[in-house]
Amino acid sequence: MFEDFEEKLVQVGEASIFVRYGGEGPPALLLHGHPRTSATWHRVAPQLVARGFTVVCPDLRGYGRSRGPAPAADHSAHSKRAVANDMVAVMRSLGHARFALAGHDRGGAVAFRLALDHPDALSHVALLDCLPISEHLSRITATFATRWWHWFFFAQADIPERVINADPDSWYHGDPRSMGQENHDEFREATRNPDVVRAMLEDYRAGLTVDLRHEEADRAAGVRLRCPALVLWSLRDDLEDLYGDPLKIWEHWAGDLRGHGIDSGHHVAEQAPDALAAALGDFFGS
Repeated sequence: MFEDFEEKLVQVGEASIFVRYGGEGPPALLLHGHPRTSATWHRVAPQLVARGFTVVCPDLRGYGRSRGPAPAADHSAHSKRAVANDMVAVMRSLGHARFALAGHDRGGAVAFRLALDHPDALSHVALLDCLPISEHLSRITATFATRWWHWFFFAQADIPERVINADPDSWYHGDPRSMGQENHDEFREATRNPDVVRAMLEDYRAGLTVDLRHEEADRAAGVRLRCPALVLWSLRDDLEDLYGDPLKIWEHWAGDLRGHGIDSGHHVAEQAPDALAAALGDFFGS
């Protein structure tokens, strides 16, 4: 994986962020989702490099090989704001003050927060298989609660750690044939680490508390995305099934907005890398 990419640990305040980076040209930052690591981009990143971009793939705070501070009582240590600040610091350490950004799933929530908090740092933002957390929570139905029950289970104190760490391989499913063996091995090593599991759960606990408050404050203040935004969703996932056209929801947050579905399951970077790389490359180069 990631032939000709470099790897390093970047110390940013209380966090140590593992990052892969390679290529030459305009910088693009790719943020993975739960429970993946930066390795999920191994089929997309080289294609973007071939199209003339510098590509940076970090592990989010607490995920994979990145480490952060101990969880805080209010979950702020794992808030999307804290993680977005990590990402800006990582990019600056690599010499990139302004860059394009894509985030998938929980990484999409980080990308959204980064775009709101650091608008001058972004040229473009792509939001993959995600909505603002506040938009999800304002539309809770029995169907949403049944399908996305893990959001509320992960938010409980201590219980999820005991359940998941008792047998992480049964909890976190991954197929090495579809993921790629090295990507699968990295994912499996991460999910077997109780510290990583704790950090991933804190991500969800922050989502229902401090992250929600940040979004609600921004919505009340009329804060919107200032850079062009691309919204992509997996047609074989359930985002469109639950909400209809996701663009109708994102219109509340973005003026310069475009997007479409991709024929894929949820882990689009692994399952439809060519279509995703083409969409991102066209958008970032526009």
